[in-house]
Amino acid sequence: MVPTELTGHTLVLYDGVCGLCNRLVRFLLRFDHRDRFRYAAIQSEFAAGVLRKHGLDPAELSSVVLVTDFGRPTEKAYTKSDAILAASRDLGGFWRPGTTFGLLPRAIRDRLYEFVAKNRYRWFGRYEVCPIPKPEHRVKFVHHVE
Repeated sequence: MVPTELTGHTLVLYDGVCGLCNRLVRFLLRFDHRDRFRYAAIQSEFAAGVLRKHGLDPAELSSVVLVTDFGRPTEKAYTKSDAILAASRDLGGFWRPGTTFGLLPRAIRDRLYEFVAKNRYRWFGRYEVCPIPKPEHRVKFVHHVE
């Protein structure tokens, strides 16, 4: 069952122990002026259920997953470079030109994404546990760790 406070939002499923993924979440929190995004660590049971619903493997942690129109019939999951493009579209405004990255063929975009994903812990660090969101942001997180 979808929590009603999530319905229609864009859900970001991210690797909660990845330094790069946590930077992405902080970036989205800072620039989400339309309050579109909600977040869940991909390691959570909630995220595992969402991933399974979309035919994705919860054990696969190498991609951020963006789920648009969460809880609606138009709900759709995006992975790899498509997730980044969808996030740029949802942010809108100044960030919308970032979607021009989509002019590259998906195979090239995803290969670049996979290269960064493969090296993300080495380049950006890894946490022992998922960082706790700031109090003013906790309402935007599903199943955050206290």
